[in-house]
Amino acid sequence: MINKQILDSVSNLLKEKHLTVAIAESCTGGLVSHTLTNISGSSDYFDCGIISYSNDSKKELLSVSEDVITKYGAVSEQVAKEMAEGVRKRSNVDIGISTTGIAGPTGGTKEKPVGLVYIAISTSENTIVKKYQFSGDRLQNKENTCKATLEMLFEFLKKRI
Repeated sequence: MINKQILDSVSNLLKEKHLTVAIAESCTGGLVSHTLTNISGSSDYFDCGIISYSNDSKKELLSVSEDVITKYGAVSEQVAKEMAEGVRKRSNVDIGISTTGIAGPTGGTKEKPVGLVYIAISTSENTIVKKYQFSGDRLQNKENTCKATLEMLFEFLKKRI
């Protein structure tokens, strides 16, 4: 369940700091964008959301390197980083956010099990990537990823001057 207080706080901080965001989503299928735009006034900070489910869309829409996808796989720290940087640059916003993972119940491997998720936040100064391992069903994994994304963004915004 999404914490309404965190969502409101994220919205307020983005407005107060006059920051704009764009989101590149894979495993969440637009859930993060949907959640952020559930707040009235979100047009002050929300630019766009790109659902880049396929590897081709990651390359074409977000400038993710084919070499990086081939070497590390679509569910990786490196791809999450390039997705967040790609959506930020393409949209010309202050903050780019990305999610990539294996929602399940299929698609997991021993090395990359169902529930493995990478979330990235990118600014012109740097990009932070965090790895998560969730253990729910497909919808729970998507919701947990959305919740973790908002919490990560909240922590990031609190630290930003």
